[in-house]
Amino acid sequence: MLHNFNAGPSILPQVVFEEASQAILNYNNTGLSILELGHRTATFQAVMDEAQALLKELMHLDTDHEVLFLHGGASTQFMQVPMNLLDDKETAAYADTGVWSSKAIKEAKLFGKPEVVCSGKENNYTSIPKDFAVPNDAKYFHITTNNTIYGSQWQKIPNTSNIMVADMSSDILSREMDFNSFGLIYAGAQKNIGAAGVNVVVVNKNILGKIKRAIPTIMDYRNHIKEGSMLNTPPVFAVYVCMLTLRWLKAQGGVAAIEKINNAKAAALYNEIDSNPLFKGTIATEDRSKMNVCFVMHDPSLEESFLNFAKQNGIVGIKGHRLSGGFRASLYNALPLSSVDFLVSVMQEFSTLHQ
Repeated sequence: MLHNFNAGPSILPQVVFEEASQAILNYNNTGLSILELGHRTATFQAVMDEAQALLKELMHLDTDHEVLFLHGGASTQFMQVPMNLLDDKETAAYADTGVWSSKAIKEAKLFGKPEVVCSGKENNYTSIPKDFAVPNDAKYFHITTNNTIYGSQWQKIPNTSNIMVADMSSDILSREMDFNSFGLIYAGAQKNIGAAGVNVVVVNKNILGKIKRAIPTIMDYRNHIKEGSMLNTPPVFAVYVCMLTLRWLKAQGGVAAIEKINNAKAAALYNEIDSNPLFKGTIATEDRSKMNVCFVMHDPSLEESFLNFAKQNGIVGIKGHRLSGGFRASLYNALPLSSVDFLVSVMQEFSTLHQ
């Protein structure tokens, strides 16, 4: 048995794999594969409708918020957000808490004047900035709620009067929060929602249409809302896998239920990191991510040995990102607590062998 701690594309529920594999051969006894199903058919429209409805239900969204399933991944949103929300001479506030927020800031410079109001760069992104102010005239305030590479997370969303924009790619639906308080949320699906190839956008339609620039048809959120995410051919299979994963999450009891499991997984692994003499965490305790647990060894010369030992025991995907090194165990929704317990036991065994 393999225990999949990959950061993304990542583990999905077994039932999703089983249903999706059957749908590739014969979707709902139509005699057609989901891969060849016309996106304008009533059959696929039902898939899109259910995926959108499930996300609205799980996030408790109000009628002002629209759900879109788009191409391009979260990286496309780095430029699509300011393209839709920011005029040339207007300012938007950004928090720089890692690689992905830095990329978002870079793209925003093409459309307006992003102002970095706080940054963790000087301490190598090992903590979330605490003392900062967001200018009142900033069109919006952009944060990355969870930093996949470095393993930090906003445990409390900043309270500001500005429109809140959030990249939630690596922790969406992992914990309860007031999703309606955000003007726009985006997330690559390949961690907690589904397979790679589709990007989820949740947007308050009232913040759109406020800028002067002309927006290319395919980049204008309003056009996607009007066409129900069918402005062009959507990534049919990826949307279908999202629907299955959202069904699974609802069956688990929704976000509140999965949050309790996620808290237990993170607590078990961090407790081992803090108590095991071979390992140590890399992020300020109060800012530790519950999705991406990053850690190193006191003796770096043992890291390759531990990586091999873990692999021999069926643990995959724990090698840290090239920018942060060490190890990273991603604890996304579909990862069972039993996999975390097994990783802990392997860490303990390795420690016994090297003391």
